[in-house]
Amino acid sequence: MLIDDDDDDNFFHKKEIMDNHLAESVIVQDSARKALEYLKFKTEPVSDLIFLDINMPGMNGWEFLDEYQKLGKEQQSRAMIIMLSTSSNPKDKEKANSWDCVTDYITKPLTKQALETVIKKHFNL
Repeated sequence: MLIDDDDDDNFFHKKEIMDNHLAESVIVQDSARKALEYLKFKTEPVSDLIFLDINMPGMNGWEFLDEYQKLGKEQQSRAMIIMLSTSSNPKDKEKANSWDCVTDYITKPLTKQALETVIKKHFNL
């Protein structure tokens, strides 16, 4: 799942994932609120990975994480959350690492090399 308010980033990142055959499908949500609503009403596991932007209008990535942790385990599914941001600020990376549900922090854009690193690191492939 991609959670990002930038349509161009979503298009590029989805294309990168699909072109490299790294997922069967990619769910795109253009806001953190929409993503939460989507997750609230799903009963089966939704995603293996959630790529979450930090800076979004309405509800940012940090606020999403606050609300995500309030969801039941079935809504949280088995997903690993990876922060995907333009920010290279070490404080953002440190903050991301303070969340148990966040497994990684990647600076945009999401490239083939970054995806392969994530897959190897988290899925032992």
